[in-house]
Amino acid sequence: MLLLKKISGHTEMRNNIVSIGKEVIKLELNALKKLNSSLGNSFEKIVKIILNCKNGKIIVSGVGKSGIIAKKWSATLSSTGTSSFFLDASNASHGDMGQITSNDIVILISLSGQSEELKNIIQYVSRNKNIKLIGITSRKDSLLFKNADENFLLPNVKEAGPGSFVPTSSTTVQTALGDAIAIACMRYKKFGKLDFKKFHPSGSLSVKLKTVEDIMLVGNKIPFVRENVSMKTALKNITKKGLGVLIVRNLKNLTTGILTDGDLKRLSNNNQNFQNYKIKKVMKKKPISVDKNMLAAQALSIMNTKKITCLCIHRNNKKNKTIGFVHIHNILNANIT
Repeated sequence: MLLLKKISGHTEMRNNIVSIGKEVIKLELNALKKLNSSLGNSFEKIVKIILNCKNGKIIVSGVGKSGIIAKKWSATLSSTGTSSFFLDASNASHGDMGQITSNDIVILISLSGQSEELKNIIQYVSRNKNIKLIGITSRKDSLLFKNADENFLLPNVKEAGPGSFVPTSSTTVQTALGDAIAIACMRYKKFGKLDFKKFHPSGSLSVKLKTVEDIMLVGNKIPFVRENVSMKTALKNITKKGLGVLIVRNLKNLTTGILTDGDLKRLSNNNQNFQNYKIKKVMKKKPISVDKNMLAAQALSIMNTKKITCLCIHRNNKKNKTIGFVHIHNILNANIT
């Protein structure tokens, strides 16, 4: 009986905990729906102001939880092609205000729009007509809203937890708005995956964004051979290169075929005199070639689908002009799966 009571108690406790979690997420989902409905002219104007900032900087600031979110805004903007930095609101009044100069755009995030730490920034920016102030707040009667050049009015949302005073739904909305602005700017700047990769040279994200150009063999490492050489010579070259494959070119240095050690084995089994053949007679014509900007992960997928172990690399749709060569071992050694 005691065991049954314990099991029942644990189950009830678990159900309560899960229901609390679901309630929080439900409130935040509702908040995001309100934000989605709020996107309109002000959102568009803010994105255009940021896009038109050619000679200045994008500076983001906030206090408390909004300050943490401001850091996230700045980091996301910077990593997606819009140069930005975070200004600590408290330090701004102790010398850091000098980081704000003409032609800059200052974005202040404050739910109330009345935070004491932001007042000095608002006053400083208001005195300089060449600095634009963007206010992100939920109150029209706030100091921030009244002094900003452009505002985004955050929707009133219900916070999670007893008393609805813990910043939860409101911070979720602020974070999502920053992401929406950053991605909108990213799209209009045509900032693509290759640009993104430049800003993320390390970590797992960098691995996912590696292209075949990053790992391909070039120059003398490419197993080139002329199409008029004998199979006897080809056999020596394929052994020398140690890659199990030869890329065949004509006198104009255009790629015309490919020969693998598997092809050699089949030839030797079917014809004892194969070493006297010219390589162009037995090679596979038109080897598969991919653009240098293709993701390495995509190249690996092609290899798996085609059941091949290597690819030629070209640029600018010139598939018969091989500039690189990638073997499946190059991809796997780069930890790409």
